[in-house]
Amino acid sequence: MSAIVSPLDAAALPPAETPWQRFRREFFASRLAVAGLVLMALVVGAALLAPWIAPQNPYDIGSLDIFDAKLPPGSHNADGTMTYWLGTDGQSRDLLSAMLYGLRISLLVGVVSVAAALAIGSAVGLAAAYFGGRIDALLMRIVDIQLSFPAILLALILLATLGKGVDKVIIALIAVQWAYFARAARGAALVERGKEYIEAAQCMALGSPRILLRHMLPNCLPPLIVIATIDLAHAIALEATLSFLGVGVPVTQPSLGMLIANGFEFMLSGHYWISFFPGIALALSIVALNLVGDHLRDVLNPHNER
Repeated sequence: MSAIVSPLDAAALPPAETPWQRFRREFFASRLAVAGLVLMALVVGAALLAPWIAPQNPYDIGSLDIFDAKLPPGSHNADGTMTYWLGTDGQSRDLLSAMLYGLRISLLVGVVSVAAALAIGSAVGLAAAYFGGRIDALLMRIVDIQLSFPAILLALILLATLGKGVDKVIIALIAVQWAYFARAARGAALVERGKEYIEAAQCMALGSPRILLRHMLPNCLPPLIVIATIDLAHAIALEATLSFLGVGVPVTQPSLGMLIANGFEFMLSGHYWISFFPGIALALSIVALNLVGDHLRDVLNPHNER
């Protein structure tokens, strides 16, 4: 026989845990995830506050002194009014300031490209799963063709055609990444398509756009959010690779990859700091995003035991 719960016992029970409370509890249970989140917050905060906390504006050519080029960390400028805590690069820029501004460009390229790729890929994947048939076959064959090319090769081909520039890099990264989201969105949408609430919405003669955007998309978002977090780290690393190869952002708008490339030729001459410190900043940013993304995958996985 099942136990009968009296009103007094029911009132004594703790309130049910909301999905947000459960997510917060499980996410902050991992020290690595919390460390990654704190590190990611520091990186984003440093990038957003760069114009106010950077000792120098690296884009202001008038403030640069050619005699301050390639100074080691802790050096002072000629008149002793400024300390280059991380040294200077070959263009006489304060490396700390250049890194802070470079973070802005790297994060801008990564966030915009991932957000656009998420929107495009989700739309393609949801449409393929919902309509099925020839539409599904056509869209997924396009996705398969795109995924058959290595990401770096496709990005190099596009940038060789479009030229350098932040906007060109964003376009190339969108073209590289959207297919991953399309494949993931289709897989999640196929699971949701057979559920009762979709059948109920169709029986109510709701339009396809409303069913896709207001009913199916919210239930497909958790895996897409995880992929977006991890893919953000991949986008930042890919942008750094393209800039290092000389086909990414221009020298006048240095990202972390461009700063590493600028100092690569001086590595053997003892000027290690020009590439070393931007490389450390890039590695910390990628590690922080991966730590958060990996734990998000575990927390949002519906197959895990609660």
